[in-house]
Amino acid sequence: MNNLVIRNGRIIDPANGRDEIADVFIADGRIADKRPTGSKSRVEEIDATNLIVAPGLIDIHVHLREPGFGHKETIESGAQAAAAGGFTTVVCMPNTSPAADNPSTIAWIKDRAAEVACVHVLPAGAISKNLAGEELAPLGSFVQAGVVAITDDGRCIQNHELMRRAVEYAHMVGLPVLDHCQDYNLVGNGVVHEGYWSTLLGLPGWPSAGEEVIVARNIVLAELCDHQIHCQHISSAGSVRLLREARARGVKISGEVCPHHIALTDAAIEGFDTNCKMNPPLRANTDVDAIIDGIADGTLSILASDHAPHASFEKQVEFDMAPFGIVGLETELGLFINLLVHNRGAIDLSRLIAMYTVEPARLLNLEAGTLSVGRPADVTLIDPKLEWTVNASEFRSLSKNTPFDGWKLKGRAVRTIVGGKTVFEL
Repeated sequence: MNNLVIRNGRIIDPANGRDEIADVFIADGRIADKRPTGSKSRVEEIDATNLIVAPGLIDIHVHLREPGFGHKETIESGAQAAAAGGFTTVVCMPNTSPAADNPSTIAWIKDRAAEVACVHVLPAGAISKNLAGEELAPLGSFVQAGVVAITDDGRCIQNHELMRRAVEYAHMVGLPVLDHCQDYNLVGNGVVHEGYWSTLLGLPGWPSAGEEVIVARNIVLAELCDHQIHCQHISSAGSVRLLREARARGVKISGEVCPHHIALTDAAIEGFDTNCKMNPPLRANTDVDAIIDGIADGTLSILASDHAPHASFEKQVEFDMAPFGIVGLETELGLFINLLVHNRGAIDLSRLIAMYTVEPARLLNLEAGTLSVGRPADVTLIDPKLEWTVNASEFRSLSKNTPFDGWKLKGRAVRTIVGGKTVFEL
């Protein structure tokens, strides 16, 4: 019966403007306004003294790799990793095999998630067939299929006219557009940030302009079509500047930040560690500072992981040949608490939780991200002062590709509750 009382916690519920010490009641898997009835033995009590009680966290940028790449991650293992990171809802990207570019593949993902996932797994549909950027996927059928957004993440549509049509169709059916911003002509065969370290190490450079040109394109199309476009994993100062100006004019454009883009700079590639190879790449200190400023002033409104699992043998090759990406679900919350709250003081805990709850819920029109009475009882308990050390060997994810193994962090999720049921407890 999923009846709970969470006592004495600091409730931070940005959707309702709450930040107070109080109790949370859960009855039949939903948030209740009073203590659930029944004998005490049937009501579980959790003492949340010194803990933050937040709406279940949402990560809108996750690669679960199924179908097709189960050696990297499965929906089941990825959901367990999400729960361990404090996430009750994740949005999975469509670059699977086959790609999630049709209702049948999306139905398979939803059915598989319903069977094995301990958290909510929401599929995103592809913008183009097979993510090839040449022909639109059947966007009109995606709403009924149950997608929450469309994206070609991992790839980027280069044909601006095709992207315009995609945004227009998305506007008609009410789906937000998420975009991986990469101009192939400018980026070429780049594998690391174009700058001092790419020159020193002799690695092909990936210029910031390769991201910024597409961010600018998306701003123009969002304004033209009067529809929401969300720029994924922003990494450059120029992108932050473009988004700030456009949002000030009321354009329906937004951006997200991944922890690695503020935790590390391109200096991390000095030892050719392929766990520091990601797309977009780690950039310069000036970019890190600009991104943190963008978070502080609200230009960048959402935090996400871009959780990208790869098997160890795939990363154990020459830097040029290694796949892009790192795992992130189990480290992102701790990294962001350290980098943004404890170290920089760029934002407070309330704003950080808003960027993981009400902001993504608003972008994707989700019922999640709030502790409002009657809503599903998805709750994350966070100890902001808990000191811990990242140990990749203990990850729930099937893959261990992280540059943060051994890092000492302060703050992490200690319990994750989905529908009133505890799915992770430290």
